Amino acid sequence: MDNFVVISGCSGGGKSTLLQELAERGHAVVDEPGRRIVTDQMRNGGSALPWVDLEAFARRAITLAERDRELAKSNNGPWTFFDRGLVDAYAALAHATGDTAATRHLAWQHRYNSTVFMTPPWPEIYHPDAERQHLFPAAEEEYERLLPLYPQLGYRTVILPKVPPQARADFLLQQLPER
Repeated sequence: MDNFVVISGCSGGGKSTLLQELAERGHAVVDEPGRRIVTDQMRNGGSALPWVDLEAFARRAITLAERDRELAKSNNGPWTFFDRGLVDAYAALAHATGDTAATRHLAWQHRYNSTVFMTPPWPEIYHPDAERQHLFPAAEEEYERLLPLYPQLGYRTVILPKVPPQARADFLLQQLPER
């Protein structure tokens, strides 16, 4: 799906704010599976939370990301931007289980656009909240796991600049071919 573009990177690095800017410009966007799962689990007293049962959380993220991809196939615009995606969910599962071979194989099955945008660690905007309970060092560790993974899976990564959302969206869109 060449029109499916992933925005990945550091937790709390501005992905959701960037997607909001892209949506305001008329682009189709898909919210992060992890945040939706955490909200649902906290509301319903579930335990599939990354700080309680990371494996169960990652498996739900995979299921939700697969469903997101299917639903996004009906988008008519030139681009659909994903706040994380299957690769991030598979990376979480590999981190939880230690099974990197199986997760890499699965990540090859569901491709996105060959360019993936990464939000780098940005301590000035990072803040934990009810759905993001880990501290900044844990967010940095996650980024360090994801950054080499995408190129290993054949993706070209572009690190987004630490600029306001409008300038970040401009930069991102300039990196993609016109459609």
